[in-house]
Amino acid sequence: MKRLFLILVMSGIVVAASAQGKGAVMSWESATYDFGEIAQGDKVEHTFRFRNTGNEPLIITNVQVTCGCTTPKGWARDPIGPGQSGELTIAFNTAGKFGKQNKVVTIVSNAINSEGRQVSFSAEVVIKKTVN
Repeated sequence: MKRLFLILVMSGIVVAASAQGKGAVMSWESATYDFGEIAQGDKVEHTFRFRNTGNEPLIITNVQVTCGCTTPKGWARDPIGPGQSGELTIAFNTAGKFGKQNKVVTIVSNAINSEGRQVSFSAEVVIKKTVN
C-alpha cells in the first residue's frame, strides 16, 4: 500500500512539473515607464514592448485600465508565436490631473506568468505657466 501511494505521489509531481513549462509567457523589455514632468493638459503616449518567451502562442484578449485618463491605443489582436515580439501602446491624458500620478494597466491573456499581466507608468503633472 505504501509503495502504491508513493508511486501515485511521484507520478503527480512529474505531471505537475512537466505542465509548468507549457504555455505562453509574456516577457517585457520594461514593465514600468516614467514620463517624468509633464504639463497639465498634455497628452502623452508610451509603447511597451514584450516577447513571448513561452512555447505556445500568446493571445491578448483585453487590456484594462484603472482610469478614464488612460487609453490602450493598440495591441496585437493576432496570436503572437513563441519567440515573437509585440507591442502595447498606452495614451495618458493629463487634463484635470495634478501632482504625482501612478497608473496600472492590466493585460488579459493566456500567459501563464503573473508578472506578465501588468505594466505601469508614472508622471509628475505640473500646471502650465502662462506668459502675459
